[in-house]
Amino acid sequence: MFLAVAVTAFLLSSCGDEGKTPAAMTYPRGDRVPVGHLTYKVFETQWLTQIGQGADARIPQHRFFLVRLSAVNGFGTDVTVPTFSIEDDRGNTYPELSSGEGVPQYIGFLRSVKPAESVQGNTLFDAPPAHYKLKVSDETGEKTAYIDIPLEFISETTDIPPVAPTDKKK
Repeated sequence: MFLAVAVTAFLLSSCGDEGKTPAAMTYPRGDRVPVGHLTYKVFETQWLTQIGQGADARIPQHRFFLVRLSAVNGFGTDVTVPTFSIEDDRGNTYPELSSGEGVPQYIGFLRSVKPAESVQGNTLFDAPPAHYKLKVSDETGEKTAYIDIPLEFISETTDIPPVAPTDKKK
């Protein structure tokens, strides 16, 4: 009887969640997102139909999606910031593009950051407009988190001069 209880207790204890990795957290855009020794923050996003002008313009398959972000190194040695990807609500994934030609304030594809310093700028994706989550990883690529990026189209407004009042004489 004692042996049966001991074997059952052993089997039940081995069925725990010990080997499973915890689910990746999702943070709202604008929050500081700690992942390992890196801390990320997404500032803003922008959708583009092309990069550049005329014959030299880059045309995307879907749309160019720029994400302006920063990554801070909280480790005592240089670290490499892993590449990014975005995932839509249907589970479709789009990797970061390796060429940032023509992208303003391009963050670069290979990003090495010294201790207590940061890298910031725009990263580039080619994806259809949708609600996305940006997948960010620690310096080893083992721990991940997501940053929620709602679909927004922000149009630039032009200043319209006020209309001068007219004299209405009757």
